[in-house]
Formats: sequence, C-alpha cells, structure tokens
Amino acid sequence: MVKSEKGQSLVEFALVLPLLLILICATFDFGRVMYTYMHLNLIAQESVRMGGLGESDLGITTFAQDNLRIGDVDLLQIQISPNESQRQSGDYVTVTLQYPVAYVTPFLATLFPSPYQVIINSTIRVE
Repeated sequence: MVKSEKGQSLVEFALVLPLLLILICATFDFGRVMYTYMHLNLIAQESVRMGGLGESDLGITTFAQDNLRIGDVDLLQIQISPNESQRQSGDYVTVTLQYPVAYVTPFLATLFPSPYQVIINSTIRVE
C-alpha cells in the first residue's frame, strides 16, 4: 500500500523556513553590529589622535560627527575626558563614542537589550 507523498517536501519546507529566516536575519544583525564597532573604532582612534596633538574638544567632536558614515549623527554620543581646560602635556586623553544599533531580527530584542549600544573608547598621551 503506497500512499502519495506529494506534499511532504512542502510541509518540511514550511517547518524549516521560519528558522532559516531568523538565522539569516540574526547573521545580518551581527554583521551590522560588527561593522558599526569597526567604524566607531576607527573614528575614535583618529579623534583621540587629534586630542593628543592639542585639538580642542569642539574640533574633536566635529571631526567625529563629520566622519560618521553609518547612520544618524544625532545618535552618536561623544565623551572626551579630561576636557580641554584640564589637559596638559604628558596627560592622557580618552575619547568615548557610543552609538545604538537597532535589530532587524524579530524576537532578538527580547533576548538582548534593544537597541544594542556599541561603546568604543580610545586613549592617547597628549604631546
């Protein structure tokens, strides 16, 4: 007694498709977070270098905002420590950048804080 198996592959595909789509979206989100991390790391290194060469806080902030290419500049938070009035030659200056990355993957926000805050800091000695 042989039965027809015409719908078997369609049922299997319907069961696997949601998991496959979530896996693809999660991979996409992971790539976006890593790209944001690398981009902010580069901006932080260049910004702190300017601070080490004696640039003002306004100049460092403007440089970081002008070179942000990943999204809305208004979401970028910049902290410079110590401020320019307290920096002296031989001290260390630290630039911290923070940028939120919203998830595309459904249900990922229930597992991890949403949006994910990418935080980068870089330190250099003032010349």
